[in-house]
Amino acid sequence: MNAYDFTAETLDGQQSPLVEHKGQVLLVVNTASKCGFTPQYAGLEALYRKYKDRGLVVLGFPCNQFGAQEPGDAGEIASFCSLTYDVSFPMMAKVDVNGPAAHPLYAWLKGEKKGILGTEGIKWNFTKFLIDREGRVAGRFAPTATPQSLESAVEALL
Repeated sequence: MNAYDFTAETLDGQQSPLVEHKGQVLLVVNTASKCGFTPQYAGLEALYRKYKDRGLVVLGFPCNQFGAQEPGDAGEIASFCSLTYDVSFPMMAKVDVNGPAAHPLYAWLKGEKKGILGTEGIKWNFTKFLIDREGRVAGRFAPTATPQSLESAVEALL
């Protein structure tokens, strides 16, 4: 099993099989509009623009499981991302990343790369998973890891 076995729904309700990104490097991030880490949208966008022509795709997954920091509907999230941070990378529909209703991609990601002390659960918004060109999880990064701090890891996979 690898990342390409999953499908996600985009913010505008379209099904997006991850196999469409086969051979690319993916950075999967659970996002929120009202979080202390929300300014990372700017860094994620900068990383995407810098490396997209070399094969990087950033996938944003809005999540409201942490402090109810993503209360908006799809239209509000899309508007916020576009108007506030000029986000051009793909944004997915709001998902759960923990618990029984966790999106299957996140259930798999957490099992592939454990967090601190071997825990699986996502601790907060803007946890990042880096996936190599074969669809394998190459790294898991805490919310405090800035997008810029991931550049060397991204470059190594490109």
